[in-house]
Formats: sequence, C-alpha cells, structure tokens
Amino acid sequence: MDFKRHLETAWRLTWRHIVTLILMTLVLSVISFLTFGLMTLVLMAGYCQSILMMIRENRPPRIGDLFSQMRLFLPLAILAILVIIAAALGFMMFYLPGIAVFCGVIFAMLYLLPLMTDQKLDWQEALKQSWNMATRGNIADHLVVVILFIGFLAIGGSVFLGTLVTQPFATVFVLSVYLERIGPGGRPEGLQSSTLESGNRHS
Repeated sequence: MDFKRHLETAWRLTWRHIVTLILMTLVLSVISFLTFGLMTLVLMAGYCQSILMMIRENRPPRIGDLFSQMRLFLPLAILAILVIIAAALGFMMFYLPGIAVFCGVIFAMLYLLPLMTDQKLDWQEALKQSWNMATRGNIADHLVVVILFIGFLAIGGSVFLGTLVTQPFATVFVLSVYLERIGPGGRPEGLQSSTLESGNRHS
C-alpha cells in the first residue's frame, strides 16, 4: 500500500477545504455533545459520505451533508449501544481489556460507515465486509492504517481544538485507503450483486 500517496491526498484535500471541514467537524462535535452521543454515528455517516464524494468526485463538502444519512439513525443507534456495552464490559474487567476492545472495534469497523453509505449495505453486512477488507491480503497494512488513524485522533485530542483539524485529516486518509481497497470496480471483493441489491432494498 502506498501510504505516502494516501497521506499526501489527505493533506492536500484537507487544506483545500479546511474551513468547511473544520465547521463540519465543529457542528458534528456540538450536536454529538448535546445529544449525549446519540447522533454521533449517523452524523459521522453523513460526514464520511461527504468526504468520500470530495475525494472521488471532487465535490466540495457541505455542512448540510452531515444530515444526509438520517435513514441510518436506528441501525447505527443499535450498533452504538452494542459497541458501548462491549467497551464497558472491557473497562469493567480493567483498563487494558477496555483499550483492547476499543482497538478491536476500530480494526473491524474502520470501513463500516462508508460501506453503509457508499454501498448501501445494512450494518451486519457492512461489518462483515469491513472485517473481510481488514483481513484480506496484507493485514500489516491495515494495522498501520488503524495505528495512524488512532494516532491522528490522539494528537488532535491532546491539543486544544486540535481535533477540528485532525478528525477531517484522519477521515480523508482512511477513505482514501477505502477507495483503494474496494478497487476500480467500486465494490469490495466478494460482495455479490445479490447482496448489494438486498442492501439497496433495505435502504
């Protein structure tokens, strides 16, 4: 995997649209805080789809894109509850198991949101395909992507308002990798047409 190319893409596109991306990230953060995290995943779905279109179609991101995937609110709310329960159980067993669960969730679900918005999959199939993409081929490459993603977010979280810059940068980076992983056909390897059609019917 050409990490240099993905990092350069993230740097170039983030700074080209920096004002809009910062505002989007700020709105996402504020609404997530005010709704106690209830809206976080569904807003992140719109956030990811907006950035994906920016990368693939050169379409400028828009703040209103955050609300473009509201149809996914219920399934993503259910998924969020399951993840929170798993993480809580991990932290109840001591700190390190909680961290392990958190890292494992990111490893398995890194491509879940773009698969749901871009491929119109339900969350169960998107989770399966995200796992397949993570474990297919050179797993070390995916581990590096996960480490870089967590690292960017950690750096942003350690600096006042740093997340407003590192969140979009990290997201552009991951979605650039996602586009490489799904290939020129625009569909993950092993994803059958019947599965895609089924996802479209449920969307």
